[in-house]
Amino acid sequence: MNRKATFGAGCFWNVQFKFDKLDGVVETNVGYEGGDKINPTYEEVCSNHTKHIEVIEIVYDDDKIKYLDLLKLFFEIHDPTSVDRQGLDIGIQYRSVIFYHYEFQRKEAEKYILDMKHNKVYDYEVVTKVILADKFYKAEEYHQKYLEKQGSTTCSI
Repeated sequence: MNRKATFGAGCFWNVQFKFDKLDGVVETNVGYEGGDKINPTYEEVCSNHTKHIEVIEIVYDDDKIKYLDLLKLFFEIHDPTSVDRQGLDIGIQYRSVIFYHYEFQRKEAEKYILDMKHNKVYDYEVVTKVILADKFYKAEEYHQKYLEKQGSTTCSI
């Protein structure tokens, strides 16, 4: 059965590139979620005035890959202890967030975060928020599969 998952983990180009490699991921789109402007543009989101987060929306086949596997990759590819930034990317659009679509996702995400805290996986507090999925706005077409289009494997900016 196909399900959705949505994550904010910094620059959505790199996040999409990583999730696209997983067997069982059917489709990915990058976009914006969690803000207060209808149909925001990339420039508006980057201005830090819309409150949106750069996210990836994933459609995955639950018979081939489990949500827990998506969570594991999510936490591997970004710093969940960093508030409003990832590396050199600074701004509220780079918040660490899990938008859940189903109650089981909320429970699994919260348990995963508690387990990391209990096991002291990080030296600092995990700041990742777990929030009910909101309206997803697909980013402009030039952002979709951006690294793939550029022939790159990492963000250069």
